[in-house]
Amino acid sequence: MKKILNWVLAATLICGACVLSSCKQANAKEDNPAQKVVSTELIRTSQSWDGVELPDYLQGRPELVAVKYVFPAGQKLGWHHHPVMNYGILVQGELTIIGQDGKEKTVHEGEAVVEMVNTIHHGENRGTKDVILYMFYLSQKDLPLAVQHPEIPLE
Repeated sequence: MKKILNWVLAATLICGACVLSSCKQANAKEDNPAQKVVSTELIRTSQSWDGVELPDYLQGRPELVAVKYVFPAGQKLGWHHHPVMNYGILVQGELTIIGQDGKEKTVHEGEAVVEMVNTIHHGENRGTKDVILYMFYLSQKDLPLAVQHPEIPLE
């Protein structure tokens, strides 16, 4: 089961990389039919961005979910946590993720990020342009991708 889920994770990472390069490769194909596919590993880790080890895989049938998020400039997301593993690729702008302990990580255009699991955090677009972020969740049917914490006020 673990080998299958590792394969699924690797395949999802490759799909995420395709999101970043598909338009460029399509144009390159038209210009040069002999163009080769280029593969660039963006991230390989067993830890979330804050250095905490990821949990073991869930038991049972996996459900893979891909979501495109667009965060307007100046937008703050509310406090939340993810009950499932997830990671993403930021394709435009800069997104700052803040843990409840005050630890911060700013993700820049073209970078991959592995989110915290079961740890409360929020995100902010402190930049001047919209953030576009593709997230990939390793979930199961009927599990929420995020649990909101409206009882915790944003500063």
